[in-house]
Amino acid sequence: MRQPYFSSREVLSSRKRWRTFPVDCVAMCGDCVEKEYPNRGNTCLENGSFLLNFTGCAVCSKRDFMLITNKSLKEEDGEEIVTYDHLCKNCHHVIARHEYTFSIMDEFQEYTMLCLLCGKAEDTISILPDDPRQMTLLF
Repeated sequence: MRQPYFSSREVLSSRKRWRTFPVDCVAMCGDCVEKEYPNRGNTCLENGSFLLNFTGCAVCSKRDFMLITNKSLKEEDGEEIVTYDHLCKNCHHVIARHEYTFSIMDEFQEYTMLCLLCGKAEDTISILPDDPRQMTLLF
């Protein structure tokens, strides 16, 4: 069972108060992103970063590429779960925790993504040659 993480670490800066979001014992930073958990429709990323949503590191004030660390892949009840952290390349400040899932339900592949930086998304794709949802009844 996951333990909740409570962080009292809120640092004052000259421009605003940093917002942290505790997820799986990792405090994520809402001040580093343009929009928190943007809706990405059906774009589910298994790896990488949504840099268009990155405004810059709230700690070192640099806007650069990110590091991906603590990447893990595990399977639970037929579902693949990929998690990793987005870190500032310069000061290693944790920007976000990324979670991507993949599973097969009946005749469909299901994908989900949840990340403060990359957003939230889900997609379902048929594993059949012809998607039954796209079929029209012929009379």
